[in-house]
Amino acid sequence: MHAHPGISGEEEYAHDLICRELGLLAPDGMERNVGGYGVVAYWSCGKSDAKTIAFRADIDALPTGHRCGHDGHTAIMIDVARRVSKRKSAGRLRYNVVLVFQPEEETGKGAKKIVESGILEKYGVAAIFGMHNLPGYERGTIVVSHDKFAAASCGVHYMLHGRTTHASTPEMGINPGLAISEIISGVDKLSDMRTGSFKLCTLICCRLGEEAFGTSAGDGEIMYTLRSFTDSGMKELMEQVDKCVIESSNRYGLELSKRVREPFRATVNDARLSEKVEQIFRESGREVELIRKPFRWSEDFAEYQQRIPGVFFGVGSGKEQQELHHPSYDFPDGIIECAADCFEMIMNNIEI
Repeated sequence: MHAHPGISGEEEYAHDLICRELGLLAPDGMERNVGGYGVVAYWSCGKSDAKTIAFRADIDALPTGHRCGHDGHTAIMIDVARRVSKRKSAGRLRYNVVLVFQPEEETGKGAKKIVESGILEKYGVAAIFGMHNLPGYERGTIVVSHDKFAAASCGVHYMLHGRTTHASTPEMGINPGLAISEIISGVDKLSDMRTGSFKLCTLICCRLGEEAFGTSAGDGEIMYTLRSFTDSGMKELMEQVDKCVIESSNRYGLELSKRVREPFRATVNDARLSEKVEQIFRESGREVELIRKPFRWSEDFAEYQQRIPGVFFGVGSGKEQQELHHPSYDFPDGIIECAADCFEMIMNNIEI
């Protein structure tokens, strides 16, 4: 997979590879092309009253390649599939198990598509678990939260429409330049880095006019990524940014249009389940770190948690590792077994 990255919506290679590997493991059910290039496999424990748990891995890459480790996450879940199949053959499965290989995580679309496919209801999934590799932590350290694990985020794209005119008579047109300047200054003041009220506005792109020295610009656009540790905080921040942009646009007589891009909800763990997961990991003798402050990045695993109890945890990929999405980031294969162990420990010991 690392040599054949497929960006969000184009994960055909990963889809076919996963199907081939799972086909060797005799699942009781396997569904292809779920929510795009997603794959879902199901093993029954053979008990009529058994509950069903799900494990999820993301499979997509960035345009620069697998610079987030989703290729590693897929390899981990294929290892988990082999372990599930082995336990099934030995008659030692405690729960029915669903494995979700999810596309389009990077754009925030994949989990929603899986949820909307009805897979969770079809198999009666009672709880779901997922993980991400975490640079900056010692390899194999398990990172757990009993509350918020990762932030909500959303891209927002504002288009400001004025009127182009000759550069010698700028007063005859409507140039968005001053409005954009005001917006940048105003939105910058909305960021709040305190944990309890965390809000972050990151300027992503700004364009004004074109390279034509005989004209005064008539159109401009500005894009931000907004972040908050809560969904309610995200809603409030979006309203504040909208207000700032609308007021400046009105002040200069501009027409305004807006597009929302790649919205992610906050990833919030089920407290009861996450406490049990932490206990399972600690009793295994693993190094466990309980975090009190969420990560600023986002995860669409939150879409599952809107429907059913879920726990998202991290596995350290090395303090020396470059940060996620860095051009030099390379998933360390050495944590595959450790992460697969984590899922197997949950499968064998969790009480739903």
